[in-house]
Amino acid sequence: MTVRRDPVLPGQTSVWDFPRPAIAMTSAQHVRIEHRGQVIADTRASVKTLETSHPPSYYIPPDAIAMTLFRRSTQTSFCEWKGDAVYYDLLIDGETLRGIAWSYPAPKRAFAALRDHLAFYAAPFDACFVDNERVVPQPGGFYGGWITSDLAGPFKGVPGSRYW
Repeated sequence: MTVRRDPVLPGQTSVWDFPRPAIAMTSAQHVRIEHRGQVIADTRASVKTLETSHPPSYYIPPDAIAMTLFRRSTQTSFCEWKGDAVYYDLLIDGETLRGIAWSYPAPKRAFAALRDHLAFYAAPFDACFVDNERVVPQPGGFYGGWITSDLAGPFKGVPGSRYW
């Protein structure tokens, strides 16, 4: 299948230039999540993953997360690059947001930096930011990437992208 890349504007990077297999790298970008008037996570010490056709996912260390608001769920999944994931629910103001964060307690060696960090789907939250820019959730609901204006797509998750 041939994918028609979106035009890359000045200051942008195409997600089609990201590597495959995926990689993890430390990031000093300011990552913040807000929900129901509370700061859920806030850090300048995340680990982001990059993979062809995907916007980055940001993995946040637990000491930068309001972990008292989370409980581990029974949901699990497997990533060919990272290994076995576990999921977390957010309990806030009488509301439970199920499976909105995931973590790799024992990631594969190339992704050791992700150990016990949590990544979050952006869509369920009131707001998620990278360097004070409000992010757009990766389309489709399956993947957890965060889209910012410095990225050009198309992004995996749009209709017809299943076999990219």
